[in-house]
Amino acid sequence: MAESKKVLSVIMGGGRGTRLFPLTKERCKPAVPLAGKYRLVDIPISNCLNSGYNRIFLLSQFLTASLHRHIQKSFHFDPFGAGFIDILSAEQTEKSNAWYEGTADAVRRNLVHFRRHNHDYVLILSGDQLYRMDFGKIVDQHIATGADVTIAAIPFPISKVEGLGLMRVADDLAITEFVEKPKDPAIIQGLAISEKLEARLADQSNEKHCLASMGIYVFSREVLREALDNSMKDFGKEVIPALLGKKKLFSYIFEGYWEDIGTVKAFFDANLALAQPLPPFNFFDRSAPIYTHPRYLPASKVNKCNIDHVVLGDGCLVTDSSLKHCVIGIRSILGENSNLEDVVMMGADYYQTAAEVLADQAAGLPAIGVGRNCRITRAIIDKNARIGDGVSLSPEGKPDGDYAHGIVIRDGILCVTKSAAIPSGFAL
Repeated sequence: MAESKKVLSVIMGGGRGTRLFPLTKERCKPAVPLAGKYRLVDIPISNCLNSGYNRIFLLSQFLTASLHRHIQKSFHFDPFGAGFIDILSAEQTEKSNAWYEGTADAVRRNLVHFRRHNHDYVLILSGDQLYRMDFGKIVDQHIATGADVTIAAIPFPISKVEGLGLMRVADDLAITEFVEKPKDPAIIQGLAISEKLEARLADQSNEKHCLASMGIYVFSREVLREALDNSMKDFGKEVIPALLGKKKLFSYIFEGYWEDIGTVKAFFDANLALAQPLPPFNFFDRSAPIYTHPRYLPASKVNKCNIDHVVLGDGCLVTDSSLKHCVIGIRSILGENSNLEDVVMMGADYYQTAAEVLADQAAGLPAIGVGRNCRITRAIIDKNARIGDGVSLSPEGKPDGDYAHGIVIRDGILCVTKSAAIPSGFAL
């Protein structure tokens, strides 16, 4: 713990989250629900806490109310551990009254807050990734190599590196070149790691690998200050390339599961992968738990259902329905004879009383949840959505775009937006 006191953790809360819209219509990216009961922000926070780093700053600026509530209800520190999670939103100062203009700009404008805490290293993390990492290992390597900056990197086969920031590294892991999302096959081939580094990888397939940046950085304190003493706005596109040849940059190779949940499809696929018999990410690892809001909900109740490969959150009521390859979030209610396949249902923030349900019916609104005799496939149902009886929803054969009653199709996934009301008998 003495070493951990030297590290401050900074989680990037993301911008508008346009690629994850409509899930970010009423919340910022870190607050998007995940895996039936968590939020995306729980992943980097839990990784920090499991690594012994409990001084955490969360930088965000768009639609932060939901994120604030979740952090306040989920994470409490005893007064003797000196731990905290501070949410730092863009604020007007004597020097600036603008929004954050990028990852580097956000960190630059909060250096004044970091200086108030004793530290030698700053760990910079993304707020929209699913992975489990012991950050102590990357910090230890950073210290051992005498690095100024260490960048976490994941090995990808050359055929799968499209859209990723790649780095060329020497056998001692020193970074000699950084290329943001190259498309030229010749350039990509030239960035392949050496045979010596290939021999270190767990993946011993015949295909060569490149190292892709995970957007996770360790900066020595003074190096970070110097690197941001300019107007550069983004770490990956500007700050890191500008440091090459001037500072000691090293790569830290990470070979575990890692998924960048930056798009609706990536979010959908990562959630449904958790319903597999052996999911790629293990929420059941007791040595490194994922922490979240303790809601004290009752156990879920399932009556006469056909369930196949399903993750079921706390406090659900599912009656006489068929669920196949689904993630069902907290407080979800499903009526009789409904059929859901390849569905991520985020659940609800509260239970309705009988009086509230009757009042909604009188106003022509369905109750929160999924009604009777519904057929829903390949869909994300956001929180507090109301789906009436006999509703049929599928994106099959339909183009991306906005549809009636708060339905959006994005990346080929049908999304029922937060608090949307789908009338009985509606079909899409």
